[in-house]
Amino acid sequence: MTDLLVLGGSGRTGTHVLAQAAERGHRVRALVRNPGAVQAPDGVELIQGTPANIDDLRKAAQGTTAVISVLNNARASDNPWAKPISPPHFMSDAARDTLTVMGEQGIRRIVLTSTQGAGDDWDRLNPAVKAAIKLSNLKVSFADHDGVDRLVRASDADWTLARAVALTDKPASGPLKAAETGKAKPGPRINRADLAGFLLDAIEQATWIRKAPLVWNAKG
Repeated sequence: MTDLLVLGGSGRTGTHVLAQAAERGHRVRALVRNPGAVQAPDGVELIQGTPANIDDLRKAAQGTTAVISVLNNARASDNPWAKPISPPHFMSDAARDTLTVMGEQGIRRIVLTSTQGAGDDWDRLNPAVKAAIKLSNLKVSFADHDGVDRLVRASDADWTLARAVALTDKPASGPLKAAETGKAKPGPRINRADLAGFLLDAIEQATWIRKAPLVWNAKG
């Protein structure tokens, strides 16, 4: 059993993290802006605040031993050209402050969601995909993911960056595959519920430490 701090627990992936973490018997604390709007499972403690405020992070992290971050640089919709609604460096700023708080409180383990094409995976993308990212508002979130990538790699934390392929809201179907860039050709999608399980497995099994695997559903 781990004392977990979850960032982004009210989001579409984060709700699966909270539910599965509680089912697995972890003690879970989630930092959320509006606790009244979150239907958290029994055993999940909701702390009001935002990861954009380092003092809120300090309060939420007290007594925890690992962090799962499923924060995202959000747009008004999933359309690539939809207007960004998060500050351009939202994830990077939150990651920087989270790592600072972890250092202050002696927390070493953090698992974060990332995306295919971030960091050193960019060169693997085909020219058409790169062009679509650069021409659309996806470029904002990709730049932010790159910022997170640089920050965690420069830290002394025991980090994992889970680079998800295209996310779906289908029920968990498993099995998953994971591989570092260049080690395997990833599948096209991953269900959010399965991604949540991968994040928790990485915490529980101490796997993929200081690595950034691509993660995808092996079937369909």
